[in-house]
Amino acid sequence: MPSPVTVIVVGAGNRGETYSQFALVHPHRMQVVGVAEPRLFARQKLQRQHHIAEQNVHDDWRCVAEREKFADAVFICTPDRFHKDPAVALAKRGYHILLEKPMAATVEDCTEICEACIQSNVMLTVCHVLRYDPAIHKIKELIDAGAIGDVMHIQHFEPVGFYHFAHSFVRGNWRNEATSSFALLAKSCHDLDLIHHWAGGRRCIKVSSFGSLNHFTKENKPPGAAARCLDCPVEGACPYSACKIYLDKVKEGCVGWPVSVVCSSSVPDIESVTEALRTGPYGRCVYECDNDVCSNQVVNMEFEGGLTAAFSMVAFTEEICQRKTTIYGSKGELRYEGRGVRVFDFLTQRATVHTPASAVPKLFSMNGHGGADYHLLDAFISAVASGDPSLVRSGPEETLSSHRLVFEAERARRESRVVFCSRDQHTNGIE
Repeated sequence: MPSPVTVIVVGAGNRGETYSQFALVHPHRMQVVGVAEPRLFARQKLQRQHHIAEQNVHDDWRCVAEREKFADAVFICTPDRFHKDPAVALAKRGYHILLEKPMAATVEDCTEICEACIQSNVMLTVCHVLRYDPAIHKIKELIDAGAIGDVMHIQHFEPVGFYHFAHSFVRGNWRNEATSSFALLAKSCHDLDLIHHWAGGRRCIKVSSFGSLNHFTKENKPPGAAARCLDCPVEGACPYSACKIYLDKVKEGCVGWPVSVVCSSSVPDIESVTEALRTGPYGRCVYECDNDVCSNQVVNMEFEGGLTAAFSMVAFTEEICQRKTTIYGSKGELRYEGRGVRVFDFLTQRATVHTPASAVPKLFSMNGHGGADYHLLDAFISAVASGDPSLVRSGPEETLSSHRLVFEAERARRESRVVFCSRDQHTNGIE
């Protein structure tokens, strides 16, 4: 039996810990042999889970980069603005890289990462996990098989979820562009990547976008509301109350996401969550945070050959990240709403529903995205083990192209105009 792929986890937060669980499910295929994480609790937790030797436990990724290579690959799960430096340095050390999305917070940094990986001849897999959702992958297969003829229009919608948005984009790590990235990049680079993917290699010619921060502003703070939910006399009437989102979940025995994120330095229980809400960012009134990212945004695109596409991201929804897609073709219509993929054939006037299986081991705790997180890791570890980058569904060039489209869309929103995409958006500008 071949040796397991050895991995170093850089950033042992929610994503880093979750991705590393693949080693617990498949110890014969993957082994976590190192960790770099500045927070003591998270660092020691991952060390215990994977029995990592003390000499391979670091509080800074630079310690890994300064050493001789001691693993096959790295998982880089640091905050958005801290992707480029470790990715470039560790690529040059010869590590294959699994990089949390987005690739980086600027197009220049994205380009530098891709160049480093290509020049170092290492695999780069950015975690566009939706490509690995079996149902969404089926959409691409059906398009390529001509099930709906020529693709004419793509309509794609992402409902973020009212409390998910409040957690991540009002109180949480992605609330402020200066410390993270803009919402379209942080939350929806997944989605523009899918649209780019479904367009089948056609270049986006022009793009427009509209959106803003709505509701979560100081002007909308209810009369009498306090600065923190634990002290607020009106929190019972607020759907975004931290008491409801976190404390009530703990009382119900639910200590996974998002509760697990609130206590970064201890096990989540009533006492630790209460203290975190009393002193930390997740206990703040949503109308008194330093958030500035869009709560809703639309993007309109025109591709070569007349293909048009429209994407909408909305914070204020009941459903959480249950994407909805309709693709209109010359011979049929394809519809996906988080379950099966329905294809209506114009000739026969009959519909066929495709429901791909998605078996995910119970030990792997993250079952969102249709089990895609597990399937992403399965593909990446297989690619590294076999030396076959074709097992990864988006390489560095294609990922850079879809990221460039995100940056162009945000530029269109900021400048309130239609942006005509340069040919570099398609060719990547990598020589």
